[in-house]
Amino acid sequence: MPDVRIRVNASRSGPLQDGRFARAARDYCDDIQYAVARRGEELIQARLATVLRHPTGYYQSRISVDRGRGGYVISDGGVVYGPWLEGTGSRNSPVTRFPGYATFRRTQPLVDRDAPRIARELLARYQSRGLLT
Repeated sequence: MPDVRIRVNASRSGPLQDGRFARAARDYCDDIQYAVARRGEELIQARLATVLRHPTGYYQSRISVDRGRGGYVISDGGVVYGPWLEGTGSRNSPVTRFPGYATFRRTQPLVDRDAPRIARELLARYQSRGLLT
């Protein structure tokens, strides 16, 4: 009976070995966070356009997405009357009759709902470029 042998040689090359996959995965995660934050900014702007009774444009112009320590943050840039508009300030109800619009708090669940769809859309883009397959 003949002696059957199989020899296997493996070489390490490709996206896992040279760091392309890790770089693409890191970029993908960052892009997801930024896209989700931008969607949140859009939703906040849309809600402010409907709830503000006498908008001057200043408050809306201060809403922005900024990079924070753990990712991206949507903020009003520290506008002094921002907490009052949100309803978390010391001058809200019961001190005054105005309870606030709760724009950021009401937008959070909508952003959470849209995040998986945004991630899937971005993944499809990365896959079409051959970066994450």
